[in-house]
Amino acid sequence: MTDRRAQLAANLAQVEERIAAACAAAGRKRSEVTLIVVTKTYPASDVRLLSEIGVRHVAENKDQDAAPKAAECADLPISWHFVGQLQTNKVRSVASYADVVQSVDRAKLVTALSTAAVRAEREIGCLVQVALDAESGERGDRGGVAPDGIEELAAKVAEAPGLRLDGLMTVAPLAGPYAGRQQAAFERLMEFSSSLRATHPAANMVSAGMSADLEQAVAAGATHVRVGTAVLGVRPRLR
Repeated sequence: MTDRRAQLAANLAQVEERIAAACAAAGRKRSEVTLIVVTKTYPASDVRLLSEIGVRHVAENKDQDAAPKAAECADLPISWHFVGQLQTNKVRSVASYADVVQSVDRAKLVTALSTAAVRAEREIGCLVQVALDAESGERGDRGGVAPDGIEELAAKVAEAPGLRLDGLMTVAPLAGPYAGRQQAAFERLMEFSSSLRATHPAANMVSAGMSADLEQAVAAGATHVRVGTAVLGVRPRLR
C-alpha cells in the first residue's frame, strides 16, 4: 500500500505541474482550476489514499460502483461528483452520496433528481451536460443536451427543489464539427457559460478536459478538470 501511495502521489504531482503550467500560460491563477480525480474502476482503498495526499474531489460514472465506494469512504473529507449517463432508476441511490451531478441532460432526470434530493434532505449541485455533436433537440452519443436546449434545461434545474444550478459540463466530442478540436470545443462551451451566467450568475462552474486535453480546457477557461488515468494509471481491462 505504501508503494501505491507513493505512485499516486508522484502521478498527482505531475498532474498538478501540468495544471499549474497551463494556468501560467493562460494568465490564470492556479486557484481558479479545481482538479477532480476520476476514480472509476479503482477501489475504495485508492480513494482513501488520494484523500491522504490532498485530493478533495473524486468522480464516478456508474452507480453500482460508486455507491458502495462512497459508503466505505463516508468518513473522508471529499466531494463526490457523478459524471456518467444517469438512468432515472439509479437517481435515488446517486442522490444519497453525490454532491454534484455533472451529467444532467433531460427534463425527466431533473424531476427525478429533485424528488430524490428532497427525500434525502440534501442539496445537489447540477451541471447541464452539453453535447457539442448533437443536432437541435437531440442528445449526444455520450449524453448531453444539444446547445439549443441549454437555457430551458438550466431553468428547470434552477427552479427545482433540492437542486442547485452550478454550471455546464462537456466531453470533447468524437464526431461533428468539433471532433479532434478540443480547445475549440471548450471555447464554445465557455461561450455558452457566459450566456448562462447572464441569467444565472452563480452558475459559473465549467467542467471540461480530461487527462489528454486538460491543457486545452484550462486555456479555454474551464474551472474544473476531470483527470483519471494520469493520476491512477491505465485502467484495468474489464472482463
